Amino acid sequence: MLYYLFEYFDKTLDISGTGVFQYITFRSALAFMLSLLLSTIYGKRIINFLRNQQVGETVRELGLAGQNEKAGTPTMGGLIIIFATLVPVLLFARLHNIYIVLLIVTTLWMGTIGFVDDYIKIFKKDKQGLKGIFKVIGQVGLGIIVGAVLYFNPAVTVRTDTGRTSVYKNVSSTVVLPAPVEEKSTATTIPFVKNNEFDYAEILSFMGEGYEKWAWLIFIPVVIFIITAVSNGANLTDGIDGLAAGTSAISVLALGIFTFVSGNIIFSNYLNIMYIPNSGEMTVFISAFTGALIGFLWYNSFPASVFMGDTGSLTIGGIIAVLAIAVRKEILIVLFCGIFLAESASVIIQVAYFKYTKRRFGEGRRIFLMSPLHHHYQKKGYHESKIVTRFWIVAIMLAILSIVTLKLR
Repeated sequence: MLYYLFEYFDKTLDISGTGVFQYITFRSALAFMLSLLLSTIYGKRIINFLRNQQVGETVRELGLAGQNEKAGTPTMGGLIIIFATLVPVLLFARLHNIYIVLLIVTTLWMGTIGFVDDYIKIFKKDKQGLKGIFKVIGQVGLGIIVGAVLYFNPAVTVRTDTGRTSVYKNVSSTVVLPAPVEEKSTATTIPFVKNNEFDYAEILSFMGEGYEKWAWLIFIPVVIFIITAVSNGANLTDGIDGLAAGTSAISVLALGIFTFVSGNIIFSNYLNIMYIPNSGEMTVFISAFTGALIGFLWYNSFPASVFMGDTGSLTIGGIIAVLAIAVRKEILIVLFCGIFLAESASVIIQVAYFKYTKRRFGEGRRIFLMSPLHHHYQKKGYHESKIVTRFWIVAIMLAILSIVTLKLR
């Protein structure tokens, strides 16, 4: 909202200095600082409100050290993250930008699903929370919306030819070349490969002429799968103090670099990557989201004063997934969301192996002492803080490797 106010001051009233709001970097810095202040200052008030409403965590007995001490700790702390993200975005972002609209919808949509799940667990005394089928329906619904908007909305375009200029001059003549064209595309980026654009539509090339118009049959299911997988991965990672928030902040920072360079014609040309018009505006959202996550860590670090609950974890996963898809870096999720992937894989492997051995040997056997993976290390006697710190270090390494793919091909 302030963006439009200062735009009016600059273009209509011609007030000196107000044009600074046109710069994404300036608005991103303001969004980060405001979200950090909101999450740390007002976060305490939200925690006190949750405590007064007796919104406490019910801890299942898993035989883990220090587990019983966490009983009664306020949950639904994801409300802090959502509040501290949306307020700066509404103030500093260009709200007519299609990517910002999608991210706001994602935040509210996934936040609502998580809130309902937490509400059922706490106030209905049902430890299972919202039934899994309804969570999946909600995730699929968001995937359909995001996929359809990115595919059909005319404002979502890409430009693979990022030439610096279409006019070349020498002493004797001037040559004007055709300007690069912004076009609708379902292209994505394959890391570590030269000429690394891959178009989902190519999968349907066997259909013959005109196959491109059916690309949505591939693209939308891919979007649904990614949103479902990443949001569930974030949910599984939220098991010990500071783990999900910290690793998510690292992943989002990496995504912030991708959105900034992909939305800037100069940087995308220098790096020889796909230029995505208007995507740079997502940097403002990412800055606010990162500030909210870091501010939340003020209260969620060991020993946690509040848990994010599904209100936070599902929202975090949904936002990261949509950001990656929008900036055409969804394949890189296996790198910058490597912690989410490891946590999810540990659960899948554990369950599959247990069922297999039970069917073959008559008793179920386990590969990990407990899944998700962080519980395995707890069972081995590692302190929560050590596990979280080491997972953060791995997340940083994976984020750096992801960023390196901009040039390492």
